[in-house]
Amino acid sequence: MHLGRLARDFVGVNRIRPLMSGCDLPVGTCPEMCPAAERARREKECRLHRFEVAPGSCGERPLADPQRAVKEYSRPAAGQARPPPSQLRPPSVLLATVRYLAGEVAERTDASRAEVATFIADRLRAVRLDLAMQRAGDSEAAMVLEAALAVLLSVVARLGPDAARGLADPVLLQAQVQEGFGSLRRCYARGARPHPRQAAFQSLFLLYNLGSVEALHEILQLPAALRSCPALRTALAVDAAFREGNTARLFRLLRTLPYLQSCAVQCHVGHARRRALARLARALSTPKGQMLPLGFMVHLLALDGPEEARDLCQAHGLPLDGQERIVFLRGRYTEEGLPPAGTCKVLVGSKLGGRTLEDVMMAEEEDEVGDRSKSRA
Repeated sequence: MHLGRLARDFVGVNRIRPLMSGCDLPVGTCPEMCPAAERARREKECRLHRFEVAPGSCGERPLADPQRAVKEYSRPAAGQARPPPSQLRPPSVLLATVRYLAGEVAERTDASRAEVATFIADRLRAVRLDLAMQRAGDSEAAMVLEAALAVLLSVVARLGPDAARGLADPVLLQAQVQEGFGSLRRCYARGARPHPRQAAFQSLFLLYNLGSVEALHEILQLPAALRSCPALRTALAVDAAFREGNTARLFRLLRTLPYLQSCAVQCHVGHARRRALARLARALSTPKGQMLPLGFMVHLLALDGPEEARDLCQAHGLPLDGQERIVFLRGRYTEEGLPPAGTCKVLVGSKLGGRTLEDVMMAEEEDEVGDRSKSRA
């Protein structure tokens, strides 16, 4: 499913879904990441994920570790009674759960990135559901939803080009990200004033839905003061360069984006590179062939090196003259299937700068506290 269609679906949800009144909603009281009743039930049904099993526990029915088990997502059935407060985690526990997923699960080296992403996406969906089923302040709800979305964007971006061969379902993960944006933007809409990090996360929404008319329209409806924030101005500039096909400006801007913004836009990089290569082929192809240095392509498209440039050209039928030059021959350029995703080390991975995902989250929370202090001053 194309991201544009997903954007239309979820933007439409934002526009027509009525806001639930919190007057009749409970306040969660569960102090653990997974309620004891659910842990016991999943132990009995042998439905514990291996990330949740107690160390040393094995056999047909392994035991859950209360410090590792995380509440799984379960779709509410029609007519089902609302869960009691003891089964709902309050915002403070939900935020601690997101931090645990970022610090302990996202950094695991004994599992594939696809397995990690699938587990985290499911548990974050349960976080959003717990939050929606209880009474919580807009400020604390926004903090939970922002942290959850940041983690989800990062683990999805880490999947890399071989994700299709793993356990992860790309379409389902895209839907989960859009659902996260929907929950957060509804929370913003309920607030009487902009949240400290609203501009940054609205920019993530636009970058993730790059080229979507519906997403751009939603951003342009925001207050002028919010649109004038640096994060949104940059995102609007990236969107404009993408629409106009201005390859040089687009990739120059992409190089400057912070880590989370780079994670959000990564899903469009392959398409942008294909469009740029197609324009070069139309402009330069001749019957005898014109040559272009491979290094120029590496710089223009912010590729990770000559090897990735060679792979990109060969995937589109463009021959090479030795190892350093591309030959644009008329009639040779082809497009088959999805464009190569690439590893995006230059545009995404390098911007993590040795930090963990939890470090990124904590830095954002510190920025948020600083912004609030300045606003009070």
